[in-house]
Amino acid sequence: MIFTLSLLIIFVCLFMSLRLLFVPNKIKGKQVSFENFLFLAFIYATVTIGFGLLYLLLEMHGHDVLLETNQAESFHYIERLATSIYFSAITLFSVGYGDISPVGIARGIAVFQALIGYTIPAAFVARAVIDMEKN
Repeated sequence: MIFTLSLLIIFVCLFMSLRLLFVPNKIKGKQVSFENFLFLAFIYATVTIGFGLLYLLLEMHGHDVLLETNQAESFHYIERLATSIYFSAITLFSVGYGDISPVGIARGIAVFQALIGYTIPAAFVARAVIDMEKN
């Protein structure tokens, strides 16, 4: 029950964060301002933390999710949380370093997260251009 509820909350938060980016008329001003930069930073932070929590939740539920190379297996919650968020950030911003590999269902999740990582800047620029044309 807790697993399902946590999973639902994570998906809702991720959906709402990404929805803000793709719904028109949310970026204010004609130029990229500090407010717009913070908006983009918060979207990235929400997606990174959301997917990191998703990886951690699946791992805590007994699924094999992340495989670390040259690292002893960690059973500490904080270390697992840090590893999950680190993997999430690396997946979102690049193709990864190779020190952590997704396993099982995490492969599909990582592909989806990488797709989101490539889509966010394009959507941000498109929204800024559309907003500039409207004004």
